[in-house]
Amino acid sequence: MTTMKEAAPITARLRADGVTLAYDERVVARELGLDIPDGSFTVIIGPNACGKSTLLKALARITRPAAGSVLLDGAAITSMPTRKVARQVGLLPQSSTAPTGILVADLVARGRYPHQRMLRQWSVEDERCTREAMSRTGVDGLADRHVDELSGGQRQRVWLAMVLAQRTPIVLLDEPTTFLDVAHQIEVLDLCADLHEEGGSTLVLVLHDINQACRYATNLVVMSDGAVVAQGVPDEILTEDLVREVFGLPCRVIPDPETGTPMVVPRARAGRAGRAAQVR
Repeated sequence: MTTMKEAAPITARLRADGVTLAYDERVVARELGLDIPDGSFTVIIGPNACGKSTLLKALARITRPAAGSVLLDGAAITSMPTRKVARQVGLLPQSSTAPTGILVADLVARGRYPHQRMLRQWSVEDERCTREAMSRTGVDGLADRHVDELSGGQRQRVWLAMVLAQRTPIVLLDEPTTFLDVAHQIEVLDLCADLHEEGGSTLVLVLHDINQACRYATNLVVMSDGAVVAQGVPDEILTEDLVREVFGLPCRVIPDPETGTPMVVPRARAGRAGRAAQVR
């Protein structure tokens, strides 16, 4: 199995330290360690049921580790007040359901909830943050539309706007392209890349598509059987051997003709490869 590359020390506000994750008696990850580099666009990939989404939930304080700790600014995240965590870490879950009949503007405004207090209700700052989030995600023209009337791509932009309105320096997104066609997948990922480059936030995404992960990630995390087996710049860690060992996929890794980042091309069946050669 490929081991993690040694790298220079990194600054990481969010860390998993010896974390064991389990559902009842089923252990998903054991003694897992991971640092999320500050300011990175981190993408976590791996085969189904390897623990990607469970890890993201632990980083977001949704799932409590059975052992070890998730640390935020050096403190165990499970010991911190919920609102304090919500002002630092935003989460877009894999499946988000909006209340029936809610307007886009009202859903986005819910991102400001962590900043509300008994003696501080809706403010000029809340209004500004909400409007800016809608503008940055291109949904300001949908403010008075019902969320359940929107297309899948539009809805995903609205959910992302809600997370951005939360104004957290760390944003976690669990498979944000699920159920979207390829054009809308690229639209959402381009938007995430723009937000990362413009705002300097730390983004952590779980994705299934290896090529999309390599195209967008500044820090790629590869998981297998509940463990991190490789982490670093995609150009440096993604190899044919790694893809075969982790995903069981014989392939070639070639430069993406658009970006130069690694692109995985699955090996063809022998018969199909022969016909392709004849056509050429």
